[in-house]
Amino acid sequence: MVMYGLKKIAVLFVFHGAAIHALSQAPVVDSAHREAIEQARQITVGLASEQKIPGLAIAVSVDNKIVWSEGFGFADLENRIPVTTKTRFRIGSISKLLTAAAAAKLHEQGALDLDAPIQKYLPSYPQKEFSITSRHLLGHLAGIRHYRRNDYVNQRRFESVSDSLAPFKDDPLLHRPESRYAYSSYGFVLLSAVLESASGENFSDLLQKMVFTQLGMNDTLVDDNRNIIANRSAFYSKNSEGQINNEIYMDTSDRIAAGGFLSTAEDLARFGAACLSDQFLRPDTRAVVFTSQKTTDGKPTGVGLGWRIATDSEKRTIYHHGGDSIGGRAFSMVYPQSRVVIAVASNLSFARISEKEVEGIADLFVR
Repeated sequence: MVMYGLKKIAVLFVFHGAAIHALSQAPVVDSAHREAIEQARQITVGLASEQKIPGLAIAVSVDNKIVWSEGFGFADLENRIPVTTKTRFRIGSISKLLTAAAAAKLHEQGALDLDAPIQKYLPSYPQKEFSITSRHLLGHLAGIRHYRRNDYVNQRRFESVSDSLAPFKDDPLLHRPESRYAYSSYGFVLLSAVLESASGENFSDLLQKMVFTQLGMNDTLVDDNRNIIANRSAFYSKNSEGQINNEIYMDTSDRIAAGGFLSTAEDLARFGAACLSDQFLRPDTRAVVFTSQKTTDGKPTGVGLGWRIATDSEKRTIYHHGGDSIGGRAFSMVYPQSRVVIAVASNLSFARISEKEVEGIADLFVR
């Protein structure tokens, strides 16, 4: 049984009648934060146990240093492979933050005009009734549609970013750009084509060069089903009776920029911390990234360039984003004033790991 609060717990998941111990290879535990870590571990185990999440990893950065990184449960249930700090999970829409970082870097270099019509970079993209810009795409203000019911699960292989525009490029806009906020993963797919043209590089190569290599994110890469990828988690879902099943086959080549990356909790924490650093983004760039855009009637959307901007229950500013994928759920939260970053990644579709759950863990380190 898992006990909460300050009571002692046995770090144990009960899953289909089998004991799943919280296992971790070379966990990071900073002694200066030991009390917060012990309490956070209790909450994490309780969260995973309650929801029967097969495997989960969590990482916390404070002042640009990883102070806690640990894996729990199994990356692969059938083969009893435990989650470690190196387990790579599908991170879903947190991929959008990686794409936004590359856009911000290209903007810093003068290679990307955020307010130019996208046809400056993609002259072949069908003209719409109104002009669309990269800033619109980054803030979900462009009017590009999101997935339809039959779009969410993709099992077709798209060989290029250009090919992945086909499902939506001829569709009309949902609304005049900036007139309202409408979340759109396809908007980020379109943005990736813009970034390829602006940089002259393949999108995945661009992310590797401008973000992953620069930040030491050695465990983050495109989720390509054809490749043998070390430490890639298996993918799971729950049926209507709450039993864990293997997830259906999914090919994310149609949405790399919007939801097609694998990463570790530790890499995501490292990324969040870097977004607060002058060594990665200039102060003026960060101001753009973390300032809410507005609709034409002056109403803030709560989204800057990719990141969501909000306050927690204690009215502290937070930047955050979640990610759902077939066989994965992840969440990243940044406290800019205290420079605390927390990232959680799991291998269960639609696991309940959201702002509320992550805030409870982050608060231990913020305080």
